[in-house]
Amino acid sequence: MNSILTHPENDVANDVVFVKSIPGLGVFELRPLDMELDIPIIHNWVNRDYAVYWEMNGFSIEEVKNTYYNIQEKAQVYMGKFNNNVAFLLECYNPQDDIVGKYYQAEKGDRGMHILVAPSEKPIPNFTWNIFTVILDFIFSDAKNQRIVVEPDARNHKIHLLNKRAGFVFQRVLDLPHKKAHLEFCTREDYYKALQLA
Repeated sequence: MNSILTHPENDVANDVVFVKSIPGLGVFELRPLDMELDIPIIHNWVNRDYAVYWEMNGFSIEEVKNTYYNIQEKAQVYMGKFNNNVAFLLECYNPQDDIVGKYYQAEKGDRGMHILVAPSEKPIPNFTWNIFTVILDFIFSDAKNQRIVVEPDARNHKIHLLNKRAGFVFQRVLDLPHKKAHLEFCTREDYYKALQLA
């Protein structure tokens, strides 16, 4: 299945920074987080049981908003849309500015990411996988990004399987202050090889 990637030059209407069209499925877009528009949506997501690893269960809207003000000091936060409906959240960060950077030898060109997918109302086969490819295509579309670093909760088996499918290679278990995590790396070459097998 061929997909079409575009980088809108300057879409003032909705600040879209990346578009991927997947024939037979639809159009994915990424735009920067809009605090007023998006925080109520994110608040809904992070208070659901499936988002337990996001560590915001029980947060008020104000607490979620304050959390994202803090996150935006060190990370770029994007909302992902699918066929014009908000479908996922992406945080991109420099591991050297994050706690994970104290637990491994961070390299120039490393990029960290966190992903949260919207709760599913009508399941679409392979939907989360397609979101994953949109995100990795977006991150690797910047030539400066050579390797993606993730540190998901060790108990989050669903994301470990998805990471492996995308080419991430498990390194070791980290004892972070707030969780036990899997340190995993994915180079551009790892990802493109994995796409050939997916």
